Amino acid sequence: MAKFFANERRSMIMNILHKQQRTTIKELNNHLNVSEATLRTDLTQMEKDGLIIRTHGGAMIKEKTNDQQHFPIYETVNQLEKMKICQRASQLISNGQCILLDASNIALELARILVQEKYRLTVITNGIQAAMEMKENPNITVILIGGVLRVGSSTLEGRFGIDLLKRIHVDVMFTSASGFTIENGLTDSNVYEIELKKEMVKAASQVVALLDHNKMRKISIASYALTEQIDVLITDDETPRSLLDEIAAKQIELIVV
Repeated sequence: MAKFFANERRSMIMNILHKQQRTTIKELNNHLNVSEATLRTDLTQMEKDGLIIRTHGGAMIKEKTNDQQHFPIYETVNQLEKMKICQRASQLISNGQCILLDASNIALELARILVQEKYRLTVITNGIQAAMEMKENPNITVILIGGVLRVGSSTLEGRFGIDLLKRIHVDVMFTSASGFTIENGLTDSNVYEIELKKEMVKAASQVVALLDHNKMRKISIASYALTEQIDVLITDDETPRSLLDEIAAKQIELIVV
């Protein structure tokens, strides 16, 4: 039997459902090579999360409502690459650290990995979903940055949390972006969150960028971290070699998964 984390299996199931709308447990067993009992547990939890509808012997995709469309619990674009990036990122974390997660989807994946770990952490985040995931681990102290919660969003935005960031020493910030270029650094499309993310970068002793190849050589509305402010960049092996060489030349610790 293949060994997958629960979130890996469920992301694979969602990939299959997005492609063909419905599936059976027997079909999933053939695809994933895990037990039918495990698949039933996965489908039951996914139905509770509002992602699917259970059917006799399988499941079908649940159409997103307007209220759900801004809460992508399983983002399927480059999902396997993102999980590999997050698994490698988790190895950079040490017991007793204070870390900072932004509200990106890839940071949410990292939160799902951290909740399964045993070491003690303090985690600061402006992502409501990430906070809800991590609160289930009694070894993790979760601090939610205050801010404005807009309709259809799970991200706390604005400058209300800046005072908190000035009071706490942050060992490592894990962040993603809408785009990255050598010239512009990390750029984002959410103008309401950019100012807060700038302060997050300033508050952290180390900044780790989590970027799949799809984010590379793209520019969004505004920059929140210059290339020189990035200490470690983790990406996947589909990122062009020429760009990897440019990143390495900037004295950034580069990790390719």
